[in-house]
Amino acid sequence: MRIEPKRRDDFRHFLPIGTRWMDNDPYGHVNNVVYYSWFDTAVNQFLVAQGVLDIERSAVIGLVIETQCNYFSPISFPEQIVAGVSVAKLGNSSVRYEVGIFRQDEDTASAQGHFVHVYVDRITRKPAAIPADMRAVLETIQTLVPR
Repeated sequence: MRIEPKRRDDFRHFLPIGTRWMDNDPYGHVNNVVYYSWFDTAVNQFLVAQGVLDIERSAVIGLVIETQCNYFSPISFPEQIVAGVSVAKLGNSSVRYEVGIFRQDEDTASAQGHFVHVYVDRITRKPAAIPADMRAVLETIQTLVPR
């Protein structure tokens, strides 16, 4: 089954990101591991900007348990990109984010994937319910999947 690239309107939050010289690999394009860094940056920037994650003090933190990415077209320094984020599934203690990576002016993703956080108590690392304020913020970027 061939996966088709998503479009910008499949996402609810956007973060512009500049590529860096060091992101390119010897093949002349951004290395695959950089995309995962962009996923992490886009998700956590959203949570911090919305005031529901304090990286140093929040009692509940999200740990990444799964990531995946499909690549459709290469990106190279010095291009500017935009990361699009939406919530695909919101559970009691976990959330699955969908992330698309777009060239600055393109509507079709150059890469896309998902990123799953399981929320845990910062100290015990045991699963914890997503706090109500965070859940409310996540619902603002949740996409509804037709049945």
